[in-house]
Amino acid sequence: MPRDLILGTAGHIDHGKTALVRALTGTDCDRLPEEKARGITIDIGFARLALGDATLGVVDVPGHERFVRNMLAGATGVDLALLAVAADDGVMPQTREHLDILKFLGVRRGVVALTKADLVGDAARDERVREVRELVRDSFLADVPVVPTSTVTGTGIDELKAALAAAASPVEREADTGPFRLAIDRAFVVQGHGTVVTGSVASGGARVEDELDWHRGDGTVERVRVRGLSNHGHATNEVHRGQRAGVNLAGVRHEAVRRGQELCAPGYLVPSTVLTVRLFVAAGGRAVKHRLPVRFHVGTAEVMGTVSLLDCDRAEPGQSAVAQLFLEEPVTTVCGQAFVVRDSSAEHTLGGGQVLQPVAHKVRRRHTEVIERVEQLQAADAATRVLTAAWLGGTAGVTPLGLSREAAVSPAAAEALVCELLASGLLLELALADGRRVCLHADRVAELEGRVLDTLAALHAENPLATTHDRQKVLARLDYVGDNPLLDAVVGRLLAAKRLVGDARRLARADFVPKLSANQRKLKDRIVAAHAAAGFAPPEPAEFANLAGGNAVALKEIFEVAVAEGLLVRVTDDIYLLPEAEAELRRRVSERLASGPGVTVAEVRDLLGTTRKFAVPICEYLDRTGLTRRDGDLRVRT
Repeated sequence: MPRDLILGTAGHIDHGKTALVRALTGTDCDRLPEEKARGITIDIGFARLALGDATLGVVDVPGHERFVRNMLAGATGVDLALLAVAADDGVMPQTREHLDILKFLGVRRGVVALTKADLVGDAARDERVREVRELVRDSFLADVPVVPTSTVTGTGIDELKAALAAAASPVEREADTGPFRLAIDRAFVVQGHGTVVTGSVASGGARVEDELDWHRGDGTVERVRVRGLSNHGHATNEVHRGQRAGVNLAGVRHEAVRRGQELCAPGYLVPSTVLTVRLFVAAGGRAVKHRLPVRFHVGTAEVMGTVSLLDCDRAEPGQSAVAQLFLEEPVTTVCGQAFVVRDSSAEHTLGGGQVLQPVAHKVRRRHTEVIERVEQLQAADAATRVLTAAWLGGTAGVTPLGLSREAAVSPAAAEALVCELLASGLLLELALADGRRVCLHADRVAELEGRVLDTLAALHAENPLATTHDRQKVLARLDYVGDNPLLDAVVGRLLAAKRLVGDARRLARADFVPKLSANQRKLKDRIVAAHAAAGFAPPEPAEFANLAGGNAVALKEIFEVAVAEGLLVRVTDDIYLLPEAEAELRRRVSERLASGPGVTVAEVRDLLGTTRKFAVPICEYLDRTGLTRRDGDLRVRT
């Protein structure tokens, strides 16, 4: 099967990168008038190189220190590197810096070209090769060929192609089932077609007429349609990972597009100004201190920000640290994505690393549990990454598409893992009243349940006589941990597990026992005795106010305690019956209903030997509890 890969050049200014690409491909990547006039590469250029079963999309980058930002934009998504070192100059500052950048961006294969070999003798050339070998000794280029070349004489060009083909051969990729993603590196207008943006496809694929999310770099996202696609100037119906792509966007103004924006599958990326990362500091460079201002380079974007070191105060050259980046503008990233940081004056590359949390909240420094969890996002085991992302997601829940972004797995693999983790109980799915189904880490559900129980414990402590508390009051105290549908679902789990008791209006802990004083217990006993004597015409609570004395303010709660203990049954807030009396009224009404089509309020009054004052609320109570149903003036059996 044909393979598409991205080849990126690297090396110091005037070391012959563009001439080398022209000799390899026949394409002159210097397209700007200023580049032609000055004889140097200023911006990134593109070419195509066919090598057997591999097609390389070549990205030629500038070597001048002033244009490292452009080099970084071109280096995104590179599979192979072509490092150019001029035989007459040897290793120079940007040679070292570009090599560091390639390492930080995770490039694993490449070739070294010793350019301008015709300008030096054999001894000098051999010395340059030894110098290059020393430079790349501890890098991914340690064992690759160093090919002497000359674009003037044609020396080594065929050998360089063979070396590139050999380097490309082992680069095999699993079937790319990830969502489509492309970081925009340039935009232009094609007459009669409109705006075209270009970039290297980082994952997935796109087809003509697809809808994509256009992340505009300011936090806004716009849904756009693919009007047309091209690969190295040739129209195509689809593009995929490893290809250079031109995307003709319908209805997008050229002036609104800039380098650093992204296109992706709908819903895949989420812009954020806070990222959690693993930061590696460049060996032989400068230390990175806590709260250091930096330039953050990711994809084709460059954003100013500040580094917050989470597990140390200072990361020395060659060391690494878990850190957060607080950015001045939002960026779109995924778990595992490589990045580079440079100093705020854009003079030195400080380091680079991998994004751990592409959408993060501020983490307290040295918060050990969170830092340890974040580090698990680097685990080789996908299930561990998925569980970690679910835990870090808190109460937001996870989806297969979100896990593709947050845990570096494809949506299909994420869906399968979620099913496995749900079956094992490590993830839990909650069905919410608003129709949503939310998948949470089991520990997060346990935390929510604990907070509900703790909140009720606090309310019980504040009101030791209240047997239940208003459900909305409980949820209002928890609005900072989740929305009401989620909290209702958690309460439902606790009710089902009999850790809570209650209904749609009132809640209590199942283990709560109201605490009455000796006088309050005596008053409760007198209340129960009075109701036992009153039958179906019970006294109202207010009638006990004189007997309550100092306990009058707790009278309502004392009635509720009697209900909780099963000594009374609440008919209304002012009418209570003994359980035996309530059972007897049900028996009498049921017998009467069995002998006729229904019963009126007056008949219930006479049946119970009470007054209309009590018969009406008793009938309404029987309706609420499901024994009867009102049908005009009658109560009929349900």
